[in-house]
Amino acid sequence: MISRSRAAFWATLALAGLVGLPAMAFDALRFRVQGGGDDLAQTLAASSLLVEAKNTGVQNPNDILAAARADYARIVGALYAEGRFGATVSIRVDGKEAAEIDPLATLARVGTVEVIVRPGPLYRFGQAEIAPVAPGTELSEGFSLGKPARTGMIEKATRTAVERWQDTGHAKADIAGQKITANHANRTLNAAIAIEPGPVLRFGRLQVAGQSAVSTRRIHKIAGLPRGETYDPAAVDRSARRLRETGAFSSVTLTEADKPNPDGTLDVIAEIVDQKPRRFGFGAELDSSAGLTLSSFWMHRNLLGGAERLRFDAEVSGIGGESGGTDYSLGMRLGRPATPNARTDAYIKTGIEHLDEDDYTSDNATIGLGFDREINDIASTRYGIEYRYSDVSDASGDTVYQQIFLPLGGTYDKREGLLNTNDGYYIDLGISPFFGLDGSESGARLTLDARAFEDYGQDSKFVLAARLQAGSIVGASVTGLPNELRFTSGGGGTVRGQDYQSLDLDIGGVESGGRSFLGLQTELRTRVRDDIQLVGFYDWGMIGEGSLPGSSGESHSGAGLGLRYDTGIGPIRFDLAVPVSGPGDNSGFHIYIGIGQAF
Repeated sequence: MISRSRAAFWATLALAGLVGLPAMAFDALRFRVQGGGDDLAQTLAASSLLVEAKNTGVQNPNDILAAARADYARIVGALYAEGRFGATVSIRVDGKEAAEIDPLATLARVGTVEVIVRPGPLYRFGQAEIAPVAPGTELSEGFSLGKPARTGMIEKATRTAVERWQDTGHAKADIAGQKITANHANRTLNAAIAIEPGPVLRFGRLQVAGQSAVSTRRIHKIAGLPRGETYDPAAVDRSARRLRETGAFSSVTLTEADKPNPDGTLDVIAEIVDQKPRRFGFGAELDSSAGLTLSSFWMHRNLLGGAERLRFDAEVSGIGGESGGTDYSLGMRLGRPATPNARTDAYIKTGIEHLDEDDYTSDNATIGLGFDREINDIASTRYGIEYRYSDVSDASGDTVYQQIFLPLGGTYDKREGLLNTNDGYYIDLGISPFFGLDGSESGARLTLDARAFEDYGQDSKFVLAARLQAGSIVGASVTGLPNELRFTSGGGGTVRGQDYQSLDLDIGGVESGGRSFLGLQTELRTRVRDDIQLVGFYDWGMIGEGSLPGSSGESHSGAGLGLRYDTGIGPIRFDLAVPVSGPGDNSGFHIYIGIGQAF
């Protein structure tokens, strides 16, 4: 015969195995579900405050009693959500029903808590009606005759019906009444929900609540709420997102007024809290070949009272690197949202840069202006004009380039996150026609950056990631652009394991980048803990003298292993890579340390 203490021990171990609780806050917690299967038992255990108390090591007996008393309603609610309406729940604290213990009683200790749940039979929908519904509304398949009568299905179907009315301009659509009854004789649940759509409304004024250093006129312009047009909740979401993306506000909440205006319009109230206007930051990245890169920035989020963003960036790279010398850059960008309209942001920028590479040195300066235009939540375009001056010295001598660029591009971003994506894809396509001044050549520079991510397993345990890059210079010779705008390969952004920008071409006895580039990076990320990933990767790159990527030229590859530690704001990345193929020295290894995934 098993002793009482040993039985308590094994019961606690069984519960820990069920819900992952190694801690022991009190002597024993026995959680038994009599019928319904393991899935239901896990669902009920997950809803229990007693289980949570065991998991977090709660010691106070009165806190344990409070959790026991609250668990009646929580477990019954979880049973209703699973379509179980004839259940009984018993929670006994040291042999006494928790509901019968005086809530003001002071317990010296708690020994054993026993939870016994008899779920009862599964109920099914005998009636599942919501009316009226907007044309084209499709309710959840789970809310229909004969399906398990889960209360979550009722809530989901009701929410869908209301939202579809709101999508068609009925901003104040709501539940007018509901009748939900259980028939215990035939184990069915009848649900009838009445919806009151209300009238079609139009957008009224945007009212700004509270004080802001950003002018009210500019807040209206940035939000771009379509006053006078038929109400659309998606338009409200877009307006809130545009305000947040300025960076001028720490909090943005847009809500509809309680009542419509007599003219059939509905005002929207914006509750806004300003962000601190000034911010600075710094970063560091280590590449055992390219050396250490240090960067910093300073920004003002509301320079002139219209949410203008002024930012200065400075960077020093190549510190202690094995190739070339130290590079320096300093840049400034002033951006203004909603210029000339809510969908478009304008900017001016300028910068200077000194590059000291193995094959050349370059001093260059740029100045330009441009526009970023939103198409929808996932797509955007950009266009502008830029003047670039470069003074380059290489084995062929000194060359001065003066060119005007007309950068055009578009981005389609369906990633679920930016710094640590598990699923989705990203495509960026750019074309920059350039026109030579004072003898410089003319042509166009094209680039493609496509990334795809697919997760597998429970909680995205495995993530397969791939990146395809391509570039081409057309209408100009390989020397028609300054060296830094020609295509190279090698290093963390292209082929890990190979020296930074190590793949080049012999153009008339001069080492140079190419007119085209084709690169592929692949990773398999495996989560070994909530905050740790192991990564295996293989990279390949090719540059060519011709304009067609991949048609001819030199190629190389590299592979390695990496570690990611998730900090909450982005993973810290450590990669160790070796060269696999290609010209040059294929011995040794390279180390890459930074913040964020490699791509």
